[in-house]
Amino acid sequence: MKDRSQAENLLETWIKNDALQYHCRMVAAAMDAYARELGKSEDEIEKWWQAGLLHDLDWEAYPDEHPNKAVDEILPEHQVDEEVIQAVKAHAPDRTNTEPTSELDRYLFACDEISGFMNAVALMRPNGFDDMKPKSVKKKLKDKQFAANVPRDDIYKGAELIETSLDDHIMFLVDIFKRM
Repeated sequence: MKDRSQAENLLETWIKNDALQYHCRMVAAAMDAYARELGKSEDEIEKWWQAGLLHDLDWEAYPDEHPNKAVDEILPEHQVDEEVIQAVKAHAPDRTNTEPTSELDRYLFACDEISGFMNAVALMRPNGFDDMKPKSVKKKLKDKQFAANVPRDDIYKGAELIETSLDDHIMFLVDIFKRM
């Protein structure tokens, strides 16, 4: 896939739900920011962004086959880079038997579930992301009733995979998401 407009078109073709599109854009923004923070080349930044944007491409149409439908059929059909496909596969190890091993894999895994969770927290706050602190996110993590479908273990594992504290990971993401 050559450029961002093609990736955006692919996203909008496969995902009609605004909330799911927003989630994918959040993860893409997080991945772009982390790639820049890590000093990646422009080509690598593009791959990281595409992995974030396209990671849930088949979720709406094929939830039971996610992400296998995307990695086996949709993404290859659109000439998406193999590293991006691998990262999409590794972001759901329980469904694909593929653990996140590359740096791209690990960061996508780390940014996915926490982005959705942080968005849920932001929706409950009068100022959204603007004055969000790690303490408020971690407090909601302890409340098993809040965003109950988000696997907490994946959030903790994600921070470990990128070798950062959960607090630092949350603050980095807050800075990105409040600009969206």
